[in-house]
Amino acid sequence: MTLSSRLQAMPVLALGFRPFFLAAGAAAILGVAVWLAMLSGLWPQPSHLAGITWHAHEMLFGYLAAVIAGFLLTAARNWTGLPTPTGASLAALVGLWLAGRLAPWLGLPPVLIAGLDLVFFPALALALWRPLWLGSNPVNRVFLLVFAGMTLAGAMVHLEAFGLFSGGATRGHRLMLDLVLLILLLVSGRVMPFFIRSVIEDARPRVFPWLERLTFAVAAGLLIADLVQPFGQVAGGLAIGLGLVQLARLIGWHDRRIWTTPMLTVLQTGLLWLVLGLILDGLPAFGVLPPRGALHALTVGAIGVITLGMMARVAVGHTGRPMRATPLTILAFVLINLAAALRGLVPLLDPAGYHTWLMISGFCWILAFGLFLWVHAPMLVSPRPDGRPG
Repeated sequence: MTLSSRLQAMPVLALGFRPFFLAAGAAAILGVAVWLAMLSGLWPQPSHLAGITWHAHEMLFGYLAAVIAGFLLTAARNWTGLPTPTGASLAALVGLWLAGRLAPWLGLPPVLIAGLDLVFFPALALALWRPLWLGSNPVNRVFLLVFAGMTLAGAMVHLEAFGLFSGGATRGHRLMLDLVLLILLLVSGRVMPFFIRSVIEDARPRVFPWLERLTFAVAAGLLIADLVQPFGQVAGGLAIGLGLVQLARLIGWHDRRIWTTPMLTVLQTGLLWLVLGLILDGLPAFGVLPPRGALHALTVGAIGVITLGMMARVAVGHTGRPMRATPLTILAFVLINLAAALRGLVPLLDPAGYHTWLMISGFCWILAFGLFLWVHAPMLVSPRPDGRPG
């Protein structure tokens, strides 16, 4: 067999979620472990984008980039019926992502580090261009624009590191965060009502077209405001408004039986974190909270909880297994929510214990993703038990 045919035959390269969810789990663990070690003086700084800039960048462009790639490489095929990369082409995409993560630690020239980091989203867009652009739903084309925005966001961060764009890291990371929130809003509106109807008998989640349009109008406004004046009062007001709009969406979708179905509970909890995180993220613009005081309610809470829950669901469902959460998976869901509370909320009540809460939250995060890999990695690297492709 040729190398290409061997790669094509590997179960882990059968569909995008398999290698990228493995990569995301590893990035979540290693990224936070290295960051905690840096804060404790036990690990050196990387050669490029050091300190808090490196930490934010790796969570956004490392962990989240892998989650987004794994999800869309899988979902785009389901949405459109058109093929997405597998085998050697999928391995190449994973290799590009990995090169961007390793480059800062290899002593490479900063320009090369930036180039390896920035090439991933254009490559992902190229890999997904056909299903996203030629599929029957034109809304899917938005993802190609999002990939362009994410590339721009990464470039802004690197330009500040080169001394060419003052404030580029703040604006770039905020743009990336806003684009991730846009994806969460779009995907949750598409899949959450469907999940509820498919799992809960006679459930009737209500979706209001006018509310959906309002959601994305406010989200687009927040993105633009953050580009013009990050953390200003306009952006703060839009963040609070978006949180309230999202709350209205959740009220329409709600069914009390969600809370007895762990695979739905974790997503609903993450979406509630999104409401709380957006509101808390907007309040500092009006002097109610310290700047960025509750940012991690949005990042660890909303993004961390939703992505962990979605990865667990996709890993189980797309490997042909019953849609049930194991006890260890449920423990992981509890730990990720605990990490969010300890990082995003408790320091507001006990600022003197900030470092302690940060460290404990970090350990909870690491344990949550360690359990995710313990349960799901064997599924991701082995063939489907029903013999179907994917």
